[in-house]
Amino acid sequence: MTGALALASTLLLSACTSSSGNGVDLGYVAGDGSVKTWDAGDRGDAVTLVGKDFEGTTIDTSDYRGDVVVVNTWYASCAPCRKEAPDLAKEAAAAGSDVHFVGINSTDDAGAAQAFQRTFDIPYPSIADKDGSVVATLQGVVPVQAVPTTVILDQEGRVAARVLGATTATTLDDLIDDVRTAPTAGS
Repeated sequence: MTGALALASTLLLSACTSSSGNGVDLGYVAGDGSVKTWDAGDRGDAVTLVGKDFEGTTIDTSDYRGDVVVVNTWYASCAPCRKEAPDLAKEAAAAGSDVHFVGINSTDDAGAAQAFQRTFDIPYPSIADKDGSVVATLQGVVPVQAVPTTVILDQEGRVAARVLGATTATTLDDLIDDVRTAPTAGS
């Protein structure tokens, strides 16, 4: 009984932590679901996230300038990531042509990531970011270790909103609509 309790406690505590595979704890932790938004005049410079997805295709968020971009950090064994995946998939499938979704996965190998994407019918690409350089581009806006995190980039590529922790379809829908309709620095 004590062994089972210890195992259950370990699994619960490690649900949103990650090891690099060599036994080094990378310290990924889940956020609390808090939402932060920035008014158009308070947004920083545009960010560009570039990397290869798990199929080897280059993803560059600057290709989506003029549209809203939803960026989600995740990894396959993260329980909150698994919880939010159906909502992300639903919103991505329902989004208009002026909204693009991109995942960032700093933990999984291609097999685990692709299995997750198939399991949850994720219709958008995810950047393989084993060295953490892509998510580091968001340093100062996103705690690098907070997984899952969802960031909404406005039409100019500037961070307009952030959700630390698992998000919901309602939250995504509201944030996307707000960013779509808000004035940008150029308007």
